[in-house]
Amino acid sequence: MDIRKIKKLIDLMIESDLQAIEVKEGDQSIALTRRNPVVAAAVPAMPTSSVEAAPVKKSPRGAVETSPMVGVFYTAASPGEPTFIKVGQTVSAGDTLGIIEAMKIMNPIEATQSGVIEEILVKNGEVIQFGQPLFRYRA
Repeated sequence: MDIRKIKKLIDLMIESDLQAIEVKEGDQSIALTRRNPVVAAAVPAMPTSSVEAAPVKKSPRGAVETSPMVGVFYTAASPGEPTFIKVGQTVSAGDTLGIIEAMKIMNPIEATQSGVIEEILVKNGEVIQFGQPLFRYRA
């Protein structure tokens, strides 16, 4: 199976919002599975191979901090207090970026790297999902 056919399958998955697809062609087969966040990975052609699809939507450059859990996101320790970070602010690895409340427990979200915050992708009080992008660093 050539790479053009694989790319067409990936495009079909994205357009149709499919999570998985498997195609067999003679003695060759390929299985594609999407995950969020998704990293495209190509595997050399073999009789049976697996490839992860490209991201659902193209996003701007820059590393992204994602949610480690499901819960409610807060930008400050309590109402009326200053937010932990602002767009354009320089943060160091370990700095608190926000809080996620899960099962009445407040869980601090810490920066996994140092950099400048380019974008805050969620709003205060928003319910977020596991793996959901929260912050984007400047590229």
